[in-house]
Amino acid sequence: MAQRHLPSRNRRRLVIGAALGAAGLPFGAMAQSASRPPVHVIVPQTPGTTPDLIARVLAPRLQARYDQPFVVENRAGASGAIGAEMVAKAAPDGRTLMVTVSTICMYPHFYPDLSFDVLKSFQPITRVASSSMALAVHKSVPVNNVQEFIAYVRARPGKLDYGSAGNGTHHHLCMELLKLQAGLDIVHVPYKGSAGANTDLIAGVIPAMFTPVQVALPMLKAGQIKVLGQTLLERHPLYPDMPSLNEQGVKGYDVAIWISVWGPAGLPGNIVAAHNAEIRNIVNQPEVKEIFVKQGLIASITTPEELAQVTRAEYQMWGRLIRDAKIKFD
Repeated sequence: MAQRHLPSRNRRRLVIGAALGAAGLPFGAMAQSASRPPVHVIVPQTPGTTPDLIARVLAPRLQARYDQPFVVENRAGASGAIGAEMVAKAAPDGRTLMVTVSTICMYPHFYPDLSFDVLKSFQPITRVASSSMALAVHKSVPVNNVQEFIAYVRARPGKLDYGSAGNGTHHHLCMELLKLQAGLDIVHVPYKGSAGANTDLIAGVIPAMFTPVQVALPMLKAGQIKVLGQTLLERHPLYPDMPSLNEQGVKGYDVAIWISVWGPAGLPGNIVAAHNAEIRNIVNQPEVKEIFVKQGLIASITTPEELAQVTRAEYQMWGRLIRDAKIKFD
């Protein structure tokens, strides 16, 4: 009998379905969601953060594709280390995923006694999206670009403060990187989260801080702050009028915030491949692209190998900065 050829999409679904079925995970009509335990999607950040948003975009769509509950759980604390530890210790059976921000490459340098190894304890699945940080100052600060800011700080060594969402965050280390590259003396004031820091920036309690570009823009449009530049090497594709620090003379300055999906180390390759393919399909949906654009996010799906490579590179970069600048928690 001649072999019946299936459309390519159906072939792909059968291949993924077989892989997940072999691993005990349902696909489509292979099992009923009520009879399957949930997949726990751990977010090591607080509700309302960008990783949390992305997890809550992905989870219901993955649930529909796999016909199995995907439950988002926020496990914040210690710059993300608490939730990450839960995932590192989870069984590699496909029941636990993590959606987190690239601070995963930073906090191990501050917490040397972690019970897990960032480079060995997780299985990369894919990066999902990225964005940049913006260098913002209160509207009363008499500067309009990065070079003027550098001159302003240099003229007042140790007399100015900058805020952050906490030790070991991008808000913190982006300014420390600028301090190292430009030779600045400006004092770190860590907050317990970004809300308080942004409020004090608007009020002029702190004159400057790095904050996510999508967070800075509403404050800029309201006339509450000035944005001097953003941290990608080139201009942000969604905000082409905002110059980078690199093009304003801080050569080589290049920091992206990226959000990625991980599992515990040892997660079977067929599950990794299935999740990577399904997340790619979800992110390519027009409605999801629109959500990302509204949040100032650039969709950036990768292979697991590419995610592992960028994680190693950033882990080494932030480690060098922390050592060279002798950064310690305040």
